[in-house]
Amino acid sequence: MVAMKLRLSLLQEVVGHVKRQHAVLISANSMSNLFHTRLVSLAASNTKPSEATCKSQKLMLELGLIAPSSPGCFHYLPSTVRSLTKLNQLIDKAMVAVNAQKIEVPILSSGELWKTSGRWMDMGAELFRLKDRHEADYCLGATHEEAVTKLVASQGVGSYKSLPLRLYQITKKFRDERKARYGLLRGKEFYMKVLGTTGNIGGSESHEFHFPAAIGEDRLYVCESCGYGANEELVTGTANVCRPDSTADYSRTPFCCPGCNEILTFTPGIEVGHTFLLGKKYSSIFKAEFLNSKGKPEFFHMGCYGLGVSRILAAAVEVLSTATAIRWPKLIAPYQICIIPPKAGSKEEGAGNMADHLFQHLSSLPHLQGDIVLDDRNHMTIGRRLKEANRLGFPYIIVCGKKALQDIPLIELHTCLSHDDVLQSKCLTHSELFQHLQQDSS
Repeated sequence: MVAMKLRLSLLQEVVGHVKRQHAVLISANSMSNLFHTRLVSLAASNTKPSEATCKSQKLMLELGLIAPSSPGCFHYLPSTVRSLTKLNQLIDKAMVAVNAQKIEVPILSSGELWKTSGRWMDMGAELFRLKDRHEADYCLGATHEEAVTKLVASQGVGSYKSLPLRLYQITKKFRDERKARYGLLRGKEFYMKVLGTTGNIGGSESHEFHFPAAIGEDRLYVCESCGYGANEELVTGTANVCRPDSTADYSRTPFCCPGCNEILTFTPGIEVGHTFLLGKKYSSIFKAEFLNSKGKPEFFHMGCYGLGVSRILAAAVEVLSTATAIRWPKLIAPYQICIIPPKAGSKEEGAGNMADHLFQHLSSLPHLQGDIVLDDRNHMTIGRRLKEANRLGFPYIIVCGKKALQDIPLIELHTCLSHDDVLQSKCLTHSELFQHLQQDSS
């Protein structure tokens, strides 16, 4: 009898613990507890009328994803931090796949390093310079080639057998932009991932990666037939001018694709990545050497592979969103699902238990753990919360309304589609909903 009471007491304690954990999970992932600034207009966000603005900046300010700090600088609020973390995790996964190793480099960089490379003066006014209490020169890292090369050089001369060496970092960079604009697309501080490679193969290749976008500051030509693309400088220097079509109205000189001879299409673009070979530029300055196959010292041939991490995030919002609603790439959406229960006191209030049940069971799916928000602001109507969830761009919005009270309960599933304000909607049974969400993760 005593043993039975002990087992019952233990069972009750376990059940209570599970319930408390579930309550904590709901509390942490409930809309009422998420910190974000109130929905504001662009004018109310202290953005100066003279500042150039764009769709991503407007939406991220209005919907409480970022908040202005000072010109060219922004607070990243929780949803944006979640998105940035997911993007960093994707980068980490890709870097591991090519045997790259992650390092952290100081944001505060020695002025002596930059003077040694010659860039202390070459960077001009874009470099944030400062002195410490001993009058030693420092700068806020605009890039880190000097620091990483010096680090590699300090380890002594290694063998060619250990090459290539791939080191990368995802760090905040700083540049004193003359005209900071477009929110996270061109600010004074930003996140970049830079992979530096050291090896024994040189070259002079350089590649840029862009998102075509109306506000882009790069001028690109692309071929819609074969996929060729290049910036305007390269095209005007290498491509042939096409024979004009007398029936066509050309606003620009028509250039022919060097690959298939079709007419190239002009488009502005946002640069989000740049890869280039540094050769021996920095290794020769900082004496970063290895022993080649003949046992003789040789300077490393270096490459640099940069991604504008915070710029990719903002550019994705810029390219995919509508004028009034954010649309995320699903992999970096802050949350995958928003569940909306009925309004308190409404006829469908009884469907609230269904919303709690869905939250608990969907959270048990491995790919959705911690990725679901319950909009517990039940003083608001379903319609109002659905409109806000649509604007915030949750890939999936689940509504437990009056159809959830039918003999065969039906749950509303709304899907946010890129470039579209209108939600794609369907009603599903409990099992159909789970099947749909599980299939979508594969």
